[in-house]
Amino acid sequence: MIVHTAEVVRYVTAPAVTFEPLRDGASRGLLDHYLATLAVATGPVGLTRMIASTADMTARLLDFAPDALRRIGADAIIADSAEPSGPIIAQHLGVPYVISVTGLPLLEEENVPPPFVGWRYRSDRLGRFRNRGGYRVSHFLMRPIASTLHRRRLTWGIKDADQPLAYVAQCPRILDYDRQNLPPNFHYGSPWRNSPAPLLDPPNGDKPLIFCSLGSLQGARKKLFAIMAKACAEIGARAVIGHGGGLTPEEEASLPGNPLVRAFWPQETLLRLCSAAVLHGGFNTVLDALAAKVPIVAVPIAFEQPGTAARLAHFRVARVISPQRLSVATLVKALEEVVHDPTYRDMASRLSVAMEAGGGASGAAVIVDAALSKLP
Repeated sequence: MIVHTAEVVRYVTAPAVTFEPLRDGASRGLLDHYLATLAVATGPVGLTRMIASTADMTARLLDFAPDALRRIGADAIIADSAEPSGPIIAQHLGVPYVISVTGLPLLEEENVPPPFVGWRYRSDRLGRFRNRGGYRVSHFLMRPIASTLHRRRLTWGIKDADQPLAYVAQCPRILDYDRQNLPPNFHYGSPWRNSPAPLLDPPNGDKPLIFCSLGSLQGARKKLFAIMAKACAEIGARAVIGHGGGLTPEEEASLPGNPLVRAFWPQETLLRLCSAAVLHGGFNTVLDALAAKVPIVAVPIAFEQPGTAARLAHFRVARVISPQRLSVATLVKALEEVVHDPTYRDMASRLSVAMEAGGGASGAAVIVDAALSKLP
């Protein structure tokens, strides 16, 4: 059962999953306002607003989630690593918990750059010095969230953080940097997916297909999609654009290069037909592309996307272009490289094979069940 603010129910589509809303008196549009804030989380102003808005959401969960969990009689909690209220709520209720890691591992380690930066991995003294500085900046920026958590710990009389029974991650081990201090109960894995949706009307034609996506939060960036569509056309390919509802029909029709455009595609299935993908570095879409053995051009915009893109470049499965440097010319060059240099597709194939052995959602469920079964 999923517990969250009422409007989250629209994302709970699996028949076997139930939903319990917070009784928080939230006005309609609260979630949309929060997502709109996340969509512009770039630059000092956008980042500050995003952190403040996230702190407000964390406070709302701390205020109202305990009662919701009591109502449903929760015996344990699976809390996502991106929402720090989960462990505190579990401690307050006295129930065990597991951390789900749907993106990059967020565990701090001086050999590993912070997940929100695109720094090249280096484990020497200079690299560790730079990483320590990055984590200090991160702690400074995240003070509104840390203060919210600290105040609630004091209110609830929670002195020391306890440890989860397990960490279960979508991230394959092969896609992360070399870590030295992972908790012994941390488990890498592979994407948590249902059976892929069918592609009822596969694209026709003899041109190679290139999937282009900026996820559901950044899908309104028409200028970036126009560059992608034109660059694909210039190399003799056809862009297949998924904008997540960010573009109007008029904007869809105005894109150059005769792309195929929809709000959403069954991307796991579609990617198997593609020669390459141009992505913002969102973790789920990256995993789907790699599972389909598709090389990537990454255009990271916000959140952990630069860190994901840096890993893709490190393992030679992607070329990375910053949004500020993205142009038709730079994208044409990057696409020609990932399409024609077999190194990229070979590495994508290697990652795909590793992910197939990762266990997926069923493997994660087995880990969670085993952790809970050890309780007295």
